[in-house]
Amino acid sequence: MTTHISTLGELLTSAGTQWRVYDIGRRITKIDKKQFDQIENTQVPYPYPLGGHALLAIQFWDNQATLDPYVWFLKFPLDEQSKLNIASRDHFASMVLEALGTQLTGEAAQGKLDNNPYVYTPNANKLAAFNALMKCELKRPASKYYESVEHYFTTQGKTDWQGLALQGLADFAMRLPHSQNQANLIALWPNLPEQVQSPLAAMIEHVSISTELTENLLRDLDKSVSNKQLYGAVNNFRAMSGSHGLGLIAQAVDSLLQSELSTEADILLTIAGRGWETLTDPDRLYMFMDKAAQNNQVEGIFESIFTDLVAIPMLRPHVLGLLRAQNRSETLSRAIGRLFS
Repeated sequence: MTTHISTLGELLTSAGTQWRVYDIGRRITKIDKKQFDQIENTQVPYPYPLGGHALLAIQFWDNQATLDPYVWFLKFPLDEQSKLNIASRDHFASMVLEALGTQLTGEAAQGKLDNNPYVYTPNANKLAAFNALMKCELKRPASKYYESVEHYFTTQGKTDWQGLALQGLADFAMRLPHSQNQANLIALWPNLPEQVQSPLAAMIEHVSISTELTENLLRDLDKSVSNKQLYGAVNNFRAMSGSHGLGLIAQAVDSLLQSELSTEADILLTIAGRGWETLTDPDRLYMFMDKAAQNNQVEGIFESIFTDLVAIPMLRPHVLGLLRAQNRSETLSRAIGRLFS
């Protein structure tokens, strides 16, 4: 690296680009530039670690460009405190400078980073959701697949769902405030076939949905719980998990943890992956980890959930507090003991 460029933010700015950063590991979440600068300078831990890594999407474009922005999907290791591994970041930046100099955009830049060890390809759900979000933020038209999905909901499911594309569902999810989309979704959601509801839930989880939609999803979740319908409970929780209504999400977690589905692996992993903000409540966290300890379907699930949650900065002190908790259940105490065996 040069003496003038010490962070990715500086590299992007010095190349004359406009840029934005998103976490795409847990939920697609914009990281503002001040926070990203603090992350890059290891002043703060990475807020949304997943599997010991920061999974980033960096979108950038030339001030004069009329083309679509460029996107780097990057995966950087984090240390035990969830702070960015600076050596890896520096290695990536030096490889960029070597391959591209400061000409990050234009035809010459295409394909130059294909074999870069820090570049990765997100799964199909994340790619579709990110693409749909970018089109909305840049005020670009939706993909060609959107119209058939919108028509499916306008006709209340009377058309064939088998022709609906994942990208079209993502575009629909990001355009819920448009026209009658939200009202049509609320009307049809409980009766959607699982083949539509599950991928759509995977898109809506990245959307800050309205209170009205959150309340409807919570009601449907409670019905699914009463009927012991696992996929319905999971889909409803996924779909509502991006809402700003944290109190409603907490109600949903409590409903799931008090149900007969509470020790199901799919329920536990969905709460850990998408409802982690609710687990700052000590009683809820205790109940959740106790349910994880009771799961005997998936070997090592307690250990993997503990490792995942203890890495999240906002949860770390609460999760470590479990190690000192008095009056733990025997099942939870045994599970915690396995962490150190």
